Amino acid sequence: MAGNMQDNFDENGNPIRCSFCGKEQGQVRRLVKGPTNIFICDECVAACSEILEESLASDFMDAACNGKLPGFLNDHGQAAGQPAMDPEAEGFELEDDVRQVITHVPTPHEIYDELSAYVMGQEDAKRAMSVAVYNHYRRVIEGGAALSAFDEASGAGSRLDDDMDEVELAKSNILLLGPTGTGKTLLAQTLARILEVPFAIADATALTEA
Repeated sequence: MAGNMQDNFDENGNPIRCSFCGKEQGQVRRLVKGPTNIFICDECVAACSEILEESLASDFMDAACNGKLPGFLNDHGQAAGQPAMDPEAEGFELEDDVRQVITHVPTPHEIYDELSAYVMGQEDAKRAMSVAVYNHYRRVIEGGAALSAFDEASGAGSRLDDDMDEVELAKSNILLLGPTGTGKTLLAQTLARILEVPFAIADATALTEA
């Protein structure tokens, strides 16, 4: 007990405080000591993390709206960073096989490595998202390939197309839960950038305020 009490005071007998907000050891969950007797509390660490996340998210959105990142939507709902596909362009058909549209599906390991390059920690979330995204793409590709093969073998033609209009491929949904500053938005934005798919973000704070 005596050791714990002594840990709350510096060598001059003054209470140890957070160098940023001024709170003492007893007012926060933890104080982390840095070089030259600089201390920071867990609350200030969380606040810094939130500021960094918002800054990174803002940088991502600015780059996307300026056409520097493929796969994002600008303020007009248009894909930024890549030219829009023209259905009338030579060599492009809306009925192209899904395997020609989705040319590369990164493995879960590749997705995880890319996420880790931008997001520190959150290992469980990164692994779950990597596997879920890979399985979704494989389900879409294999489902489209199977339908094309069956269509050719059966000669069903437009009748099969009409029947399949009512079929919906099942997919996995992911819900990210956690306090502000844990990287939820950054994970989703980074994943969209890796896959080069549109990403939309909306602030629901006004709907959830008490």
